[in-house]
Amino acid sequence: MMRRALPGLCLLGVGVLFLVLGVLRGEPGTVLTKAANVCLECIGLG
Repeated sequence: MMRRALPGLCLLGVGVLFLVLGVLRGEPGTVLTKAANVCLECIGLG
C-alpha cells in the first residue's frame, strides 16, 4: 500500500518545496500585481 502512495507523496513534497521557494523569493506580490493589471485592462481601466 505504501508503495502505491509513494509517487503521490513525492509530487506533494515537490509542490510544497516550490511553494515555499516562491514565497521566499517574494513571488506572491508579483503575481498579485500582474493579476490586478490584467483585471483592470479587461474592464477597460488600464
